[in-house]
Amino acid sequence: MTEINVRTLTENEWELFRSIRLAALKDSPEAFVATYEDESAIAETEWRERMNRSPRLLAEVDGEPVGVVSVGHSTRRDDATMGELFGLWVTPEWRGRSVAANLVVTGAKFATEKGLKQLAYWVGSDNGRAVAFASSFGFRPTDERRPMRNREDETEIMLVLALGADRGTTRNHRNG
Repeated sequence: MTEINVRTLTENEWELFRSIRLAALKDSPEAFVATYEDESAIAETEWRERMNRSPRLLAEVDGEPVGVVSVGHSTRRDDATMGELFGLWVTPEWRGRSVAANLVVTGAKFATEKGLKQLAYWVGSDNGRAVAFASSFGFRPTDERRPMRNREDETEIMLVLALGADRGTTRNHRNG
């Protein structure tokens, strides 16, 4: 069986992150708010800033990148105990082979080690496959929705995973 290794990228690996991010945008443009055209024009300084703003986890098989996810602070400024999983992508030839699962599990462990109590994951409301995938790890839907950026006719739902010892509770995120 092939071993999938997940590691945190460093700032100096910004070019590796850039290449896999651009591959993701080219392969699955509908899955991301950003576009390949916009992100391919970003300068090195901004890529380095991104690397320092949120940890980027890279999945590799035999030293070759096969997937990526980012773990950052929640966009909800009122909850310092919540992190956010975002930018999940796996190369087409490695889909369905546990790469995404390894990235999510490692992301959740990383968030727990950073003292976070919950991990949010936003997915398109009509993306049943993504909702089912996240649910298999214990992410639960909240009542919080938001319009997808750059696609005002579509919405996203916030799924939340309780981290740590009390994995059975999540707060109602609309009302705090």
